[in-house]
Amino acid sequence: MRWYVYPAVLLATVVLLGSISPSAARERIQDRFCLQGRQWGYPGNCQFSSYPQCMATASGTGAYCGLNPYYAFAPRRPDPYRERYY
Repeated sequence: MRWYVYPAVLLATVVLLGSISPSAARERIQDRFCLQGRQWGYPGNCQFSSYPQCMATASGTGAYCGLNPYYAFAPRRPDPYRERYY
């Protein structure tokens, strides 16, 4: 009976390790808005994709919402469809 368990555990381990991409594990995913305040610090809890969502969480806590600095100051790729006037 044991010899059935070991291959199953090995297969599950390989599948789980194969599904984790190295770039996703290296990169911390953050959204556009951060919950900021005395208890959160700076930049704060940056898991909110919309301002109303962040403000609903901040309601009644003395915290506020701000733009994520990693998002605000990130280098942007040029937009190929934007009109250029030189």
